[in-house]
Amino acid sequence: MEASALCLSPARSAGGAEKGAIIRRLQRMEPGDVLLCIDATRLRLFPPLRSTWARKGEQARVPVTGRNAKRVLFGAINVRTGHRIVVQRPGEGAPDAQMLLKAIRRCYRHATTIWLLLDEASAHTAAGTQQLAAQLSMQLVWLPKQWPELNAMDQLWRELKRLIAANRQAASIDELTEQAAQGVLGLSKQEALRKAGVLSPNFWLRNLLQDFCGPT
Repeated sequence: MEASALCLSPARSAGGAEKGAIIRRLQRMEPGDVLLCIDATRLRLFPPLRSTWARKGEQARVPVTGRNAKRVLFGAINVRTGHRIVVQRPGEGAPDAQMLLKAIRRCYRHATTIWLLLDEASAHTAAGTQQLAAQLSMQLVWLPKQWPELNAMDQLWRELKRLIAANRQAASIDELTEQAAQGVLGLSKQEALRKAGVLSPNFWLRNLLQDFCGPT
């Protein structure tokens, strides 16, 4: 029990060192470059129960259909402008992740280099994904493990699922997926940046973004 309180500090320190290295690498961005955070989230038709109410002494009930279909949303947010891209996919493998990369390049076709902050999920580290990224003039910048707070898109998904996917079941997985996608895309750019944590005075890339002037 005495050692358990100490085991978190080395991991956080190591992450802090990696974070500094990432910032130094991102300082190489040119004016024609774009910086995005990308992340995927899994949607299930069974709703996660975050909060509910019931009469005192009675069991709370959440009606469900008995089916638990799945969809995956791949998303990207421009941490300077708040612009978002969302791709709906049936799975979360490398081909699915690559669809997001293609959608990003179509949207930012005039960007010299696209810098992507992302985790080391197998769909991202797959050889095919990395080869495609190179072909599309993308720089993959790996975030430290177990530091989801560094990924603005991850934070946006968390807020979305709390508001849309929890506590009640949608009529179908397609309906839920469309609601979730539009929940992200329907935000104003300012709202998206705020919900993703980018506007926080403690956002880890705050100083970098103030110095960087890339295309909108």
